[in-house]
Amino acid sequence: MKFLCLHGKGTSGAIFKSQTAALRSRLSELNIEWDFVDGFYKSDPAAGVDLFYAPPYYAWYENDTVDEIVACRNKLQEYIRTHGPYDAVMTFSQGAAVASTFALLQQSEDPSAPLPFKAAIFICAGSPLRIMEQVGYEIAPQVWEKDLLTRQALAAQADASAILLQGSSRWNAGAASSRESEEDIRREITPSDVRIPVPSVHVYGARDPRYSAGIQLSQTCDPAKRRMYDHGGGHEIPRTEAVTSSIAALVRWVLRAGGVL
Repeated sequence: MKFLCLHGKGTSGAIFKSQTAALRSRLSELNIEWDFVDGFYKSDPAAGVDLFYAPPYYAWYENDTVDEIVACRNKLQEYIRTHGPYDAVMTFSQGAAVASTFALLQQSEDPSAPLPFKAAIFICAGSPLRIMEQVGYEIAPQVWEKDLLTRQALAAQADASAILLQGSSRWNAGAASSRESEEDIRREITPSDVRIPVPSVHVYGARDPRYSAGIQLSQTCDPAKRRMYDHGGGHEIPRTEAVTSSIAALVRWVLRAGGVL
């Protein structure tokens, strides 16, 4: 069994491997081959990452434009042709936007062609709003402003000074009580006929400033084949025993649902 693993912006394949060590240890009996790929561009570190991990750092694309996102998709397509196919894709943050973009564009261009993975795991996902709009999703005007504001909030709450001064309590500014409901976020985006057809798991944190992005991305997936899980924290991959065990159980579910197990 083989997983394609796509990291967040300003990190790397090696960092994503470290961040998922606890989760992967709970899936060891599945004998998964984990392919942790580096993004295509050198990058500054994501906020706070350089406190814990040495360079190099990478991003999948440098600017959030349709041209750069599509160019990234084409490079990833070539990588998958060489190293795939895969049984599943596991992603974090920008990596989730990259994987969902890949799937949406393929479905838009050739719905009959099978994706090169049978299941998807999106953790603290970024939302590919520009690609979603391109393939027919109707996105309310306020979503674009929210996207910018939540990116700014994440940069502030995740930077080195916030980590050193506040530790995990830095995420309290994004407490669940101040959040829009999942239903309200879904109402801001009208789904398209272009959907990601494989079973999917969506892990998000109620205290993540980018909480809404994970819900937005889930709109691109079949509601009958998706499962949502709130890990309760911020923009991170939690390593507590209870949360890690719950995510591992969801990974097993999505693999069964995708016909991999």
